[in-house]
Amino acid sequence: MEEQNIHPKNEEHKELNFDARIPLEALKTSVEDLKSQLSKIIVGQTDFVELLIVGLLSNGHVLIEGVPGVAKTVTAKLFAKCLKTDFSRIQFTPDLMPSDVLGTSVLNIKTSDFEFKPGPVFSNIVLIDEINRAPAKTQAALFEVMEERQVTIDGKRHQLQDPFMVLATQNPVEQEGTYALPEAQLDRFLFKIEVDYPKLEEEIDILKGHNERKGAQPEANIVPILSPEKLKELKTQIFDIKIEEKLLHYIAELVSKTRQHAHLYLGASPRASIAIMNAAKAFAAIDGRDFVIPEDIKKSLNPVLRHRIILSPDREMEGMKTRDVIQMISQSVEIPR
Repeated sequence: MEEQNIHPKNEEHKELNFDARIPLEALKTSVEDLKSQLSKIIVGQTDFVELLIVGLLSNGHVLIEGVPGVAKTVTAKLFAKCLKTDFSRIQFTPDLMPSDVLGTSVLNIKTSDFEFKPGPVFSNIVLIDEINRAPAKTQAALFEVMEERQVTIDGKRHQLQDPFMVLATQNPVEQEGTYALPEAQLDRFLFKIEVDYPKLEEEIDILKGHNERKGAQPEANIVPILSPEKLKELKTQIFDIKIEEKLLHYIAELVSKTRQHAHLYLGASPRASIAIMNAAKAFAAIDGRDFVIPEDIKKSLNPVLRHRIILSPDREMEGMKTRDVIQMISQSVEIPR
């Protein structure tokens, strides 16, 4: 009788394959190194930095919104400096043409053939400053490159190298000379990060840092630490993070609620569901887990959904924010256990 009791327990332990767990020590170390490098210059803004890292690991693009002077562009530039990759910056203006971004075919007099001259978007990390200052035709030029990582010019496709990430900034206050981003383009951004003013203590630290640098450029203190090869390896680990089917149902139900909510004119697309899943996996990996928990999904909701849903005109006039509706939806859906 004793043997019969022992064997089932042994069988149970055989089913637990601890060797199958994903080793995340290198990923955690890389993330901590990235945060450490940025903290040399950037004071506070921990959520901002973490979302940039999650966006990078999730193979997504990030829209950064904030009033002038809150270090949107500086943080994006320093973040790119931490990577051993190519970096380009494009200042969007009302007279910017699609060819100024993508590139164009130029006649080579020696060969009498047209040669493609790549634009600044052919880089690894692309910072687009004041993205809402370019007209619709220039913004539309980003549709293909952001989604498919390629550019089609004169019927020929030109593939971009991996990694490829767009960091775009915009000012939510100034409206003169700006063009609202179309929903199709907003949907291509994994996250929208809202950057607020620093706290009083943080602003004092900012002043101290500027005073101690004595006019030196912030980039001088940043050391590149992550190569494209290493980044590719870390991304592979992110996609291998486990997520249970009941959590997939949870994500689908949350996103589906946005399409039926009385306060919303436009709900989120299936691309939002995929974005939440990928971001939740990255949050889990950063915490050292090879499996997703509901808290990872809840952390992803606001940055993934805030730019994908549109309030009804009545609720917008009442001063309601998208984050209020996201919170309502989050509270209305039962958390799986």
